[in-house]
Amino acid sequence: MSLELGHVTRTVALVAAVGILAACGSTSSGSAGKPLAGTFGSNAGHPEWSNYTFTLGDNGGDGSEALAAITGAFDKAPYKVKFARFTYGPPLVQAAASGDIDLGSVGDVPPITGAATEYGFNIVGVSRYLNPSQAVENILVPKGSPIQNLQQLRGKKIAVPQGSSAHGLVLNALSSAGLTPADVQLDFLDPAAGATAFSSGKVDAWAIWNPESALAEKQGARVLIPGLPPLDQTSNYYVAPNRDLGDPVKRAALADAFQRLAAEFSWGAKHPDQLAQAITTEEGIPLAEAKAVLAQFEYHVTGVEQSDIAAEQLLSDSFLKADQIKKTVNISQITQNILPAGYDSAKGTGS
Repeated sequence: MSLELGHVTRTVALVAAVGILAACGSTSSGSAGKPLAGTFGSNAGHPEWSNYTFTLGDNGGDGSEALAAITGAFDKAPYKVKFARFTYGPPLVQAAASGDIDLGSVGDVPPITGAATEYGFNIVGVSRYLNPSQAVENILVPKGSPIQNLQQLRGKKIAVPQGSSAHGLVLNALSSAGLTPADVQLDFLDPAAGATAFSSGKVDAWAIWNPESALAEKQGARVLIPGLPPLDQTSNYYVAPNRDLGDPVKRAALADAFQRLAAEFSWGAKHPDQLAQAITTEEGIPLAEAKAVLAQFEYHVTGVEQSDIAAEQLLSDSFLKADQIKKTVNISQITQNILPAGYDSAKGTGS
């Protein structure tokens, strides 16, 4: 998909096509038995927050809306919350930049490609996988493919969502083998189109994340390169629009919403059966398949650290060198922590 799809109406149309904008209850009614319903209180000292409705974007069916209903994380919030579903990161970053969403999580590449086209957003937090030794995305080849190593990708066609974390995996993997994007044929396809091209034999390889990767493996695909360090990061990045961050009152309310969202994921990581059910609800996949990819959705949230900025800067510089972006991106200039200093959702309440 073209990275130029920055127009607000086109972004909203994409959100409507692939997701939902459903209000999550912001009152305490029906909160009995919900483990996080009383964790944060009502924040009654901020009556002005009642004027806000925050739209939270999810990238890949992470169960956020279903978990909100299960945990009651937003039941006593003094603002309203909606959830928007995206199929991958670049459109989510565009929606954050235009103010169509207020907070959303993406992989390591979308903030880079978004900033390279001067979108108005900042990175405001990081989600870190609890099991960073398990790849959450891979470069796959079809069942029976003769391709056994990266060198054999020379001249071959690789499907990958443009500007996604999988795009970064491909770029780093090629570089590790002394190859460049010019040595292969990058076929920029969104996840659904990539799945069709891969299953029909129209491409020689596919770079994609779970659960799509796991489902393809179940059908016979083979992992050529797993998405693990040093070729891939094991963190995702939360982005928020500059217009929210520039308003101190709204910024404080958004930080509260961020902590509630982080708390529900930390709770889910400690309750895998309920987390798997939430993923099943949002992905529409069998419960057994949701449990098989559960590690992708088990993480904790922290502020952005200097090591994150350094990793993103290195990746950004690689994209520029490979002519995948057209301008230098200074990661530190698009980073604003909004969580309390030292915040870590894994150490919070609601266990």
